[in-house]
Amino acid sequence: MQTIERLKKEISKVIVGHSHLIDSILIALITQGHLLVEGVPGIAKTKTVLTLAKCIGVDFKRVQFTPDLLPSDITGIEMYNPKTSQFEIKKGPVFTNLLLADEINRAPAKVQSALLEVMQEKQVTIGNETFKLQEPFLVIATQNPIEQEGTYPLPEAQLDRFMMKVEISYNSVEEEIQIIKAQKHEEVNQVANKEDILNLREKLNKIHMDEELLEYIAKIVDATRNPQNYSLKYAEYIEYGVSPRASIAMYNASKAYALIHDKEYVTPLDIAKIAKDVLRHRIILNYKAEMEEITPNNVINDILKTIPLP
Repeated sequence: MQTIERLKKEISKVIVGHSHLIDSILIALITQGHLLVEGVPGIAKTKTVLTLAKCIGVDFKRVQFTPDLLPSDITGIEMYNPKTSQFEIKKGPVFTNLLLADEINRAPAKVQSALLEVMQEKQVTIGNETFKLQEPFLVIATQNPIEQEGTYPLPEAQLDRFMMKVEISYNSVEEEIQIIKAQKHEEVNQVANKEDILNLREKLNKIHMDEELLEYIAKIVDATRNPQNYSLKYAEYIEYGVSPRASIAMYNASKAYALIHDKEYVTPLDIAKIAKDVLRHRIILNYKAEMEEITPNNVINDILKTIPLP
């Protein structure tokens, strides 16, 4: 896949490692999904998104979420101009192609809801006017797993709006050495454009998936709801299984994963590769699971081990 190869090569000029994050952003961009990224501070989350925006030549905006943020700070506002005696629209940062919502869990529920509504509808209403957002439109939200004071965790129903939740950690020792050596700032060039992304979306429709793989996805999803039917021990720990949005997300994400790895069809391994990112934020565990240190990743691992590959 020429476009994908060019993008990855150009991004690697300034981003060391984090190939999983880069793949996930590309999957979200191609499938018109949105991405939630959880990772400690200072590991180039913002830089990765900004670099991708430069490589594609699209608009990029970043919003630092804080407790005093208002919904209108995100979407925009209708302002009165005394010079013209008329109301004028001041558009907010959502009017872009790539929006980085930094530390989304630091803003109160009203602001989170305003952003998530825009993500779902891909349009904004300010005053009496409704504006469609330009394509491509992708929201990448980050949250910090180690600072929970003064945060407003996203409700489960809102988490479900994100196609994937990616967990990223520190670089390896070898990558850290490369980061230390690469002190000079290297400029990246635009190697693709909006049309290339829209073409990739067209190609996504041509990626083949067997009926058996659709059944495989359905069984994985069902195992989060009825683990006892698959001889899994998690019935007493799972409060809620995943929604039908998860099935659709797994279908689209696995096709996109195959596409960015230059394949014309989906394999069971492609589905297994994206399963954790698609499911981990949708499985709701109870207090008993928390006490016994059982995580959604544990549940997904066991489901993938239990359900036979087609």
